[in-house]
This record gives sequence, C-alpha cells and structure tokens, in this order.
Amino acid sequence: MQHKELTEKLSKSLGRNKSDINKLMEALSNVVVERCSELDSISVPRFGTLEAVKHNETVEIDEKTGKRILMPPRVEMKYTASNVLKKRLNRS
Repeated sequence: MQHKELTEKLSKSLGRNKSDINKLMEALSNVVVERCSELDSISVPRFGTLEAVKHNETVEIDEKTGKRILMPPRVEMKYTASNVLKKRLNRS
C-alpha cells in the first residue's frame, strides 16, 4: 500500500481530512524515529513490536580486491507481529 492509498483509507475511516491525516502520520513517524534512535522498543497493542537492534562496527573483506573495509555501527529495526494480528491474518 502506498502513502497516498493509506492516507485516503484513514481519512475515510476516521472522518478527517487528508491534511490532518498527513500531520498525524508525520508526528507518528517522528516519534518512532526518536524512540528508535535511543534504542527503545515500541509496542503497539494488537499490532506488534518494533525493536531497535544495534550492530557494532565490523571489518569486512572485499571479495574482489581483498581490501579490508571498516563498516560503521548500524541500527536495525526488527518487527514482531502480535499474536492477535497473526490469528487475524491466518483466518483470512
């Protein structure tokens, strides 16, 4: 689903205009980025959990040249679906 489709569906189901929905989605995005940058987990009831997992820097070897490359640390987002969501998806 694209951003435009999601905005339209939320607008219809919530009875709000699209600019309000865009503001709400932007605010949600900002909160998620802020919390995850601090390596916090975000739990949404009946939807699941977003967990920030930090990977330390590593040294990798380029297969073609044999050069060693220092890869910087990175944060990966891991999503785990809730049991309620899994059951609903399996029914349909």
